[in-house]
Amino acid sequence: MDSTVPGHTDSSGLGKGLKRRHMNLIALGGVIGAGLFVGSGVVIGGAGPGAIISFLIAGIITLLIMRMLAEMAVARPVVGSFYVYARQALGRRAGFATGWMYWYFFVIVVAVEAIAGGRILQLWLPMIPLWLLSLGLMLLLTATNMVSARSYGEFEYWFSSIKVVAIVLFLGMGALWITGLWPDSTPGLGNLVNHGGFTPLGWGAVLAAVVPCVAFYTGAEIVTIAAAESEEPKRAVAHAMRSIVVRIVTFYVGSILVVVTIQPWNTESVGVSPYAAVLEVLGIPGVATIMNFIVLTAVLSCLNSALYTTSRMLFALTRNGDAPKFFTTLSRNGVPRRAILLGTTVGYVSVACTYVWGDVVFGFLVNSYGAVALFVYLLIAISQVVLRRRLEREDPEALQLRMWLFPWLSYATIALMATVILAMAFLPSTRSQFLMSGLTLIVILISYQVRKLLGKGGHDDESLSGAPPIGSADESVAEAEKRIESVETLGGSDIELLAAAQQKPHTHRHQRRQS
Repeated sequence: MDSTVPGHTDSSGLGKGLKRRHMNLIALGGVIGAGLFVGSGVVIGGAGPGAIISFLIAGIITLLIMRMLAEMAVARPVVGSFYVYARQALGRRAGFATGWMYWYFFVIVVAVEAIAGGRILQLWLPMIPLWLLSLGLMLLLTATNMVSARSYGEFEYWFSSIKVVAIVLFLGMGALWITGLWPDSTPGLGNLVNHGGFTPLGWGAVLAAVVPCVAFYTGAEIVTIAAAESEEPKRAVAHAMRSIVVRIVTFYVGSILVVVTIQPWNTESVGVSPYAAVLEVLGIPGVATIMNFIVLTAVLSCLNSALYTTSRMLFALTRNGDAPKFFTTLSRNGVPRRAILLGTTVGYVSVACTYVWGDVVFGFLVNSYGAVALFVYLLIAISQVVLRRRLEREDPEALQLRMWLFPWLSYATIALMATVILAMAFLPSTRSQFLMSGLTLIVILISYQVRKLLGKGGHDDESLSGAPPIGSADESVAEAEKRIESVETLGGSDIELLAAAQQKPHTHRHQRRQS
């Protein structure tokens, strides 16, 4: 039976099953997907060895965005993270757009990764239809997420561990080859300049490649959403965000450096699968099988994270009146199962459509969400500037982790993100993604306007104290009594009434904990 379960350490009711080791790998695993192992070959083909610079610039932009988000998350860890910060800083419309854009982005990721995973499995099981394999993967990971946050964290921990080990081994073997310590190697950095120069297609191509590179880094912010179910939200977020993004940039930039140093950038195999191309040169047996296994792990990791993220963002939307309250319901383990099932619905429908229409659906999904996460990143950066000034006035002691060189570096980050988004509109290779993602944003804004006309626009959340911090007993007795009355008025069940009453703060216990 599902109910809003009392007894958790924060007013959200979400469980507290994620430990620090989970949080570290969630931040890392959310970014390292098939984009690194396969998609990076497209960037190398479009920029040459200069792709190293493209990934470095994109990594720096992502590092700055994550630092801005970390400042807010450590100062005010709330359920919904940057969605709530956008509401507080820019108003209800911006918050609504941020939350639903992010939800839509990861709903599409669910569908895309399920189809991609099915394609990899079909290499080993060609007799089974693609739709059936994709459906099986979705059912497996949906069931995992339905159990508890801890089960999600454990799966993600091991998925991410496999990816990290694979990258570290790859970098180590690449370093041995480049330095001449690998058997029969041809050491040196000649391939960086011997095939048309370091930027054979010009610096314009290198800068244009920054656009898809930024999209590859998307996912590091998931750790701030997972903080709601962490045992130590502030410490976990601070620790993860201080180091993880630097490691991610190192993995991406280091991997691309190894690839274009060992193999000429214009080799056909590099464009198809850069990692496999290098492993073949190194003489590693069973290259295809190894890479298919690693890519499948990356795909399952992203699918697992996407299922988790969609449900938690939808849960946060319900708490502010930006989504139907129906999805607020939690299981006994503090899992928003209804929100998980809604998030997977698009995935199931997409798998079914793939069976009927094939790759047409896959192409549409990729185009419709390409720039959506970048819109969210821009709103995160703008929110940080507004909330930082407000925190300096209202609660400067909360700023335990600060953005560097504020406000000038914040302004520069906003300008960089705006430039990346505008570049998508002008580059032929990304224009369709920009237009389709823009259409997605317009539909979301229209939905907000419709809800507002129907009187369902949510409540105001303009102050920093508007959203309950994670892990705090900040709700007053009067507020708790109002909640009980509202449940009674709506005809709530006995379980709902009991849950509302038990969430009523026990001030004497809270005071004893404080002392």
